Amino acid sequence: MVEKIITLENVPLAEFLGTANENIRQIAQAFPQSKIVSRGNEIRIQGGAPEILRINDLINLLLEHFDRFGHLTPENVKDYLDIEGIPFEEASRDQVIVFGNKGLVIKPKSPNQRKLVEAAMKNDLVFALGPAGTGKTYIAVALAVRALKNREVKRIIITRPAVEAGENLGFLPGDLQEKLDPYLRPIYDALADMVPPEKLKYYQETRVIEIAPLAYMRGRTLHDAYVLLDEAQNTTSEQIKMFLTRMGPNSKVIITGDQTQVDLPVRQKSGLSEALRILKDVKGIGIVSLSGRDVIRHKLVKAIIEAYEKTEQEKDQNRNDANSRKNNG
Repeated sequence: MVEKIITLENVPLAEFLGTANENIRQIAQAFPQSKIVSRGNEIRIQGGAPEILRINDLINLLLEHFDRFGHLTPENVKDYLDIEGIPFEEASRDQVIVFGNKGLVIKPKSPNQRKLVEAAMKNDLVFALGPAGTGKTYIAVALAVRALKNREVKRIIITRPAVEAGENLGFLPGDLQEKLDPYLRPIYDALADMVPPEKLKYYQETRVIEIAPLAYMRGRTLHDAYVLLDEAQNTTSEQIKMFLTRMGPNSKVIITGDQTQVDLPVRQKSGLSEALRILKDVKGIGIVSLSGRDVIRHKLVKAIIEAYEKTEQEKDQNRNDANSRKNNG
């Protein structure tokens, strides 16, 4: 049995430890093999050496969080403790993509989201595929914000094709920005979680963060930038080829799309599907597929996706059976 004492200095104890020491009790419940007691400004830990090291690292992360944001809630503690059951060694600082506004900790919350983060670390071009609610756009925006904060890139460029259930931009009221806002709202929402409002406004005014329709990418070379193409299933073959050839020096690109939600005209093929077929064997390109298991919205969203997937599988099976009967008849 090993004992370690952590002394809390220059920290408001009631705020850090939580009401009735709730934050510390939550840590103690996560490490039942150890004894964790808070007395005055000391946290006394007794247990095996490896686990004590893990608890010590965790408390240091929580102290850093408190120093950064000025508060520590039980939800914050849970964020650091429990990332979908990953061992704590993997759930440490390296798993956090970026610290958002008001203490929000943004990190992958499913195995495939972690695969997306890892693919983005290893490759300059990544395709993130999956249905609504799997967090592919949110994680991609978080990775771009982290790269900007770490000065790995000089700007963020976010684009998407202006195609939405048959609507035409020309028929919408307002100037270009007002026409585009409804299409880009999910991206604005993600950025609002990660960048303070004043800084976000400054970044947009100075074009450090640029949000523009895909048509505006033509003829440009996108260098020193983190580039996100969202809703890529609605690109044509010509559009996605144009976009892919915009990559410049020191650029990272993430392309997100849901191949089950194509809003192009019936006879128009999705450029995303073609690009995946052509580029699947090219080295340096990562392809990550997310599924209903990665949905992090309301639990009904996962059930809805699974129901639709089951229906599509049944339709495919019926078509195959019909073709088989026709060929055998």
